[in-house]
Amino acid sequence: MFGYVLINKEELKFKEYDVYKSYYCGLCQTLNNRSGRFAQLTLNYDMTFLQLLLTGLYEPETKIESFRCKLHPLKKYIKRTNKITDYIADMNLFLAYLNCIDDWEDEKKLSRKIYTFFIKNKVKKIKKKYPEKTEKLEKILRKSSDYEKKKEYDIDIISSYSGELMAELFLYKEDEWKECLSRMGFFLGKYIYIIDAYEDIEKDLKKGNYNPFKDIYKNEDFDNFVERILTMMISECAREFENLPIIEDVDILRNILYSGVWAKFKAIRNKRRQVEEEKND
Repeated sequence: MFGYVLINKEELKFKEYDVYKSYYCGLCQTLNNRSGRFAQLTLNYDMTFLQLLLTGLYEPETKIESFRCKLHPLKKYIKRTNKITDYIADMNLFLAYLNCIDDWEDEKKLSRKIYTFFIKNKVKKIKKKYPEKTEKLEKILRKSSDYEKKKEYDIDIISSYSGELMAELFLYKEDEWKECLSRMGFFLGKYIYIIDAYEDIEKDLKKGNYNPFKDIYKNEDFDNFVERILTMMISECAREFENLPIIEDVDILRNILYSGVWAKFKAIRNKRRQVEEEKND
């Protein structure tokens, strides 16, 4: 369900892209160092955004180092890491574990079951380190799964569980920014769920999977309907973001919230329209 909170590379300066890439590489390397190569497979851009956001807000001491990537060994790369990177890496892996459990229970995907076997010991350590947070995340996922099993399709309700999940992830500290971060995460989480359902609607119906848009996706104004909802979610998210006293890398974060997320939506919409046109030819 992740991978929708992206940069719009065309509108970033070269230096800004290098900084963004260095945080992405830092998170990737941290996943490998803390939890092994299987953990690296869980890496996503949404959590890179959270890394940038929390780093910009709390300004921890950040290490900037060169390294050689095992997948691309001929060139040296730059990575940025700090204490927030460890938190993001742990949450990234734990979310991947929960999603694999959910996929196994819903669709009996054997690959997901096998993957949980390889990371379960790392997950135990994460649960021991963050007992309250991981318990909350598990409860939220159970509520979401229970709602889907009822075959109810209220997009506001079902997306709110993803919102609650992201809100919990955004809460790195109990401090004066708690409410602002929580609301920001909530609306971004709803956006992620909605755009994921929008992209997967045909595939889900073909496989018999749950999708809240099943009864309306054939409507003529379906694309515009989804765009209006996403606009509301991102507008609320951006409003909370602008209340945060972030200076470092703020232009990268704004690129993502004001441009990157829409570039992703337009790419999905255009692909859907192209498929429809090919069907009608």
